[in-house]
Amino acid sequence: MSILQEFKSISTGEKTQRDIDIEEGKKSFRQYCNMINSDFFKEERTYQSIVCDTLQKMYERKMINEKTKKPYDILILNLPPGFGKSYTASLFATWVLGKNHKNQVITVSYGQDLAISFSKTVRNTIQLEEYHDFVPTSFFPELKIKEGDGAADKWALKNAYMSYLGTSFTGKLTGMRGNMIIIDDPIKNAEEAVNEKVKQGHFDFYKNTLTSRMLPNSLQIIIQTRWATDDLAGKIMTEYSERCYVLCLAALDENDKSICESLYPTEDLIRKRETLDKPIWLANYMQQPIDVKGILYGKFKTYDAIDSDLFEKQIAYIDTADEGKDYLCAIIGGVIGRYGYITGIYYTDKPMEITEPETARLLSLFHTRDCLIESNNGGRGFARNVERELKKLKCRKCNVTWFHQSKNKNTRILVNATNVMEQVIFPEGWEKKYNEFYKAISNYQRKGKNMHDDAPDALTGFVEMINGDVKGKMKPIASPIRALKLF
Repeated sequence: MSILQEFKSISTGEKTQRDIDIEEGKKSFRQYCNMINSDFFKEERTYQSIVCDTLQKMYERKMINEKTKKPYDILILNLPPGFGKSYTASLFATWVLGKNHKNQVITVSYGQDLAISFSKTVRNTIQLEEYHDFVPTSFFPELKIKEGDGAADKWALKNAYMSYLGTSFTGKLTGMRGNMIIIDDPIKNAEEAVNEKVKQGHFDFYKNTLTSRMLPNSLQIIIQTRWATDDLAGKIMTEYSERCYVLCLAALDENDKSICESLYPTEDLIRKRETLDKPIWLANYMQQPIDVKGILYGKFKTYDAIDSDLFEKQIAYIDTADEGKDYLCAIIGGVIGRYGYITGIYYTDKPMEITEPETARLLSLFHTRDCLIESNNGGRGFARNVERELKKLKCRKCNVTWFHQSKNKNTRILVNATNVMEQVIFPEGWEKKYNEFYKAISNYQRKGKNMHDDAPDALTGFVEMINGDVKGKMKPIASPIRALKLF
């Protein structure tokens, strides 16, 4: 449109193209980004549309979990480096603050310097001068930083008490609450990625400190490279699975083509793949945690509900805890053919005076007919005491016996891994219900030292029991009793 045409439109009250663009930018975050920085946000970069649309739908509570019928309120965003994920998030913060000046944003990064840098980006974007074609105030004229309140990490908008705080995982959140939380780059490098203390510290800060500063109906956005399965994103996805929406975009698609040729050509990505250490490439560019390739088990089968009348056998395998850091692990389930349907799991480091009566209670609850206990770590005494507890419960149909496990534990676990994945079926939602057991299973590595092996050992024994590879002094299996429907 020429200057003359634009002037004519203004004089007649007609909307100019700029007016139309501004209205569209207010409604659409994707258009807002495109007009503020058209050099970076381009129509052909389809991944940007996916990211921007997802962010907007999360903000508008339009991303619905079909199972719970509730909107997701946690977005896990995994993108390769160089694809503008942090920059897009900073623009999103300005758009959200422009949409509603009462919004309060908290951003968290691995270090205070990075937190301040993110904060400055948001603040400086809001303060862009009008000589740019489009700036945030083009769309939201009232979007102004309060005079004298432009600190690097904590500031407010005009007519607001507090609007923005940038902090780190060791920083403070005093005096600030937020209804939008952005966690950007929680892990500094590969060394931190495998540091159990660092990873647990991140989750403790998130669960105990950050969540206490969230206002009702808060939106959480976690932006990070997937370094490890139990990193912050991994722990959040496990703990709050039904609230999490995961947007994970790898640099190369299934055909080895770049997801954005104009930004990162395929040949450049292939070159990086050839030069970088494989774990670093997989984590940074393909969003595959460093430890994934070494993890023994993949995704397990699950069932929603099953009639226990169908069970041909109802069994339990127990690996008792020794002294030290060992866990007792009891796997209880029903057998149909060569498949074992898990109905109960007991995984604990509590003392025997607690575990013996609780084990008996669970065996009775799930109508277990045959229970096999490893005798290597005092299992014989444990078995006798469990039998005694079962009699107290008037449960006399459970055959409890023990045996000495002579085979190498690690070898058994590795050799039977395929059978475990094929034959064991967990109840839906088991990851959360048996969270400690899940973490022990999902993080177990093929090679190297594992902190705990009790969970995979018991799971292996359960499958061996199904397949007849391990036996104690067991009585003939009686016909299955009639039982209630499980789950």
